[in-house]
Amino acid sequence: MSETSCSESITISLSTYYPLLRNIERDREREQERERDGQAAPLCAPVTADCADRAISPVLKNLFTVNMSARPGYYRQELNKTVWEVPERYQNLTPVGSGAYGSVCSAYDVRLRQKVAVKKLSRPFQSLIHSRRSYRELRLLKHMKHENVIGLLDVFSPAASLEDFHEVYLVTNLMGADLNNIVKFQRLSDEHVQFLIYQLLRGLKYIHSAGLIHRDLKPSNVAVNEDCELRILDFGLARQTDDEMTGYVATRWYRAPEIMLNWMHYNQTVDIWSVGCIMGELLKGKVLFPGNDYIDQLKRIMEVVGTPAPDLLQKISSEHAQKYIQSLPFMPQQDLEKIFRGANPMAVDLLKRMLVLDCDGRISASEALSHPYFSQYHDPDDEPEALPYDQTLESKDRTLEEWKELVFEEMNGIKAPVSETSSLQVEQ
Repeated sequence: MSETSCSESITISLSTYYPLLRNIERDREREQERERDGQAAPLCAPVTADCADRAISPVLKNLFTVNMSARPGYYRQELNKTVWEVPERYQNLTPVGSGAYGSVCSAYDVRLRQKVAVKKLSRPFQSLIHSRRSYRELRLLKHMKHENVIGLLDVFSPAASLEDFHEVYLVTNLMGADLNNIVKFQRLSDEHVQFLIYQLLRGLKYIHSAGLIHRDLKPSNVAVNEDCELRILDFGLARQTDDEMTGYVATRWYRAPEIMLNWMHYNQTVDIWSVGCIMGELLKGKVLFPGNDYIDQLKRIMEVVGTPAPDLLQKISSEHAQKYIQSLPFMPQQDLEKIFRGANPMAVDLLKRMLVLDCDGRISASEALSHPYFSQYHDPDDEPEALPYDQTLESKDRTLEEWKELVFEEMNGIKAPVSETSSLQVEQ
């Protein structure tokens, strides 16, 4: 038995059976209505075990069976037509979102005495792509140990053996809103922008020092709590810097131009461009480059930063991209002071160093942290770097079953923290 109290166990049972009781009560009310209308038709008479079995609808019967077959120390709950089976330490499951690769619930961790986010991966072993992705996401989350980057608190599965292993759940800190929510409802002060972008760059320096590129930075992937503490989310698309690159990754409005132009080899400053777009949006209160499609996106960017110089054109490996850019009318670089009229001059200066068309000329995350705009926060001794991320296991060709076995081994090598002061433990 887990450390949950008897009263908590009773709560678990009641939360599972209340839907069953409500449906039985509705059946009873329908029967009474029939009797009042002179159409009495007993649900079953006489009541036998076989008849009672038929009287319970398949859905209710499934709910009953689901609860009774849960793994010891776990309980099952149906949420949005999906059955979740989680350890008893995670209570009050509440759906908060879903996407192509999983669903997320908030929960209360009775051991850590805090709210957490529990993500159920969607069909983690459906295909080779899903299996490799599941393995990568687990390893990336496990590798991240930084205040401004989402990290792993726990990983579990209701399966006790590899043969029964079909579900993966990841537990992380629960963050309140994201920057997308915040910018919609309020205009931020320059002090807020300073603190938020400093934290974003601090987390990005850590990610880049591991040899990784996030590649999908956008306001909805940057979470902020009520204390204005920020964490970078969603590493499903992160890649090492020397990986083969493709052009369909980040959300268009925050996408670096070199990704849209489909250069096959780019660097970590694609994330810096995204930070510049996010910072500009926080300062202006609206999206900086709201392109309707890829061509319109590129046009809007060049209207601000100007058309590429000849030396930059030579760096573009795509002949089609070169011809398209050359076909455009000349567009001079705009004065960012006019675009961000009234903004802190230091903020505008930093944006000039981020929103540079040539990725080789952009400021790095580490360099940006030492910019005068962050003088009140910058502390070289408190801007840690990560250990290099080893992707040799991910880069090999494996069968679906081999990926599944790696995920199972990785999961069982992790022990969740058991108190507020402890941290994730990795077995050697």
